[in-house]
Amino acid sequence: MNSRQRRGVILLLLSVLCAAGAFVGVLMVIGDVRSKVGPETTAYEVRSDIQPYEKLSAAKFDEITMPERWLPETAVTDLRDLTGKIALTPLRKGSLLQRDMIVERPALGEGEQEIAIMIDSATGVAGKIRPGARVNIYATFDGRDGDAEPQSKVIVEGAEVIDVGELTPFDRDDDARRRGQTTEAVPITFALGTLDAQRVAYAESFASHVRLALVAPGGTEPIRPRDRTYTLDGDK
Repeated sequence: MNSRQRRGVILLLLSVLCAAGAFVGVLMVIGDVRSKVGPETTAYEVRSDIQPYEKLSAAKFDEITMPERWLPETAVTDLRDLTGKIALTPLRKGSLLQRDMIVERPALGEGEQEIAIMIDSATGVAGKIRPGARVNIYATFDGRDGDAEPQSKVIVEGAEVIDVGELTPFDRDDDARRRGQTTEAVPITFALGTLDAQRVAYAESFASHVRLALVAPGGTEPIRPRDRTYTLDGDK
C-alpha cells in the first residue's frame, strides 16, 4: 500500500468516525428533548367551525398527539365524552377541544314531553335555531268560511328547542306531492307541557303555515293577550 492509499484509508476512517459522532450527538439531543417533553397523548382539535348549541359528533374533530405535560387538564381525550353534548360557545377550526366548551343537551323537565314538527327552512329563522334556544311558535289559519278572515295566532310562547335535525326534502300535503312540489324542512324537537304539545300538533295539522320567532336570550317579557291573535282588519 503506497502513501496515497494510506491517506485515503485514513480519511475514510476519519469520515466514518465523524459520521458516527454526529449520529450519537443527534441521538443525545433527541433523548434530551424527549426527557424534557415527556410522553405524548391523544387529544382532539376542531375540524371546522361549530356554532353554539350545535350537536357534537366524532366526525367534527381530528385526532392529534401532543406532549402530555402540555395538555390542559380540561382537554377531551376520549370522544365518548361527546355523547349527548352540544357546543356551549362558537368552536373555531383548529381549536383544542376542552370540556368547558361543551355542555349536556337540554333535558326534559318534570311534566314535559318531546314533540317534533317539520319546519320549512325559509320560515324557521333558517340556520339560527339551535338546541337550548327559545322560540315563539306562530300559526296562520285560513278563514273557515268564504267571508271569514285569516288569522295569525301565537300558539306557544317561549318553547324550548332541544334538538334540530338535518335539512330534508318534505312534502307538506298530498296536493303538493301530486304537483311534484317538494320543499326542504328541518325537524325541530321541543320540550313542552301537554297542552302546549297539543297546540303545536293541532297547528301542524290544520294551519296553513307554522313559523318560529327566535326569542332573544334573557327575554322574559310575556306577549300581551290582545297581541296573541292578529287579523288584517284588526290592524286598521
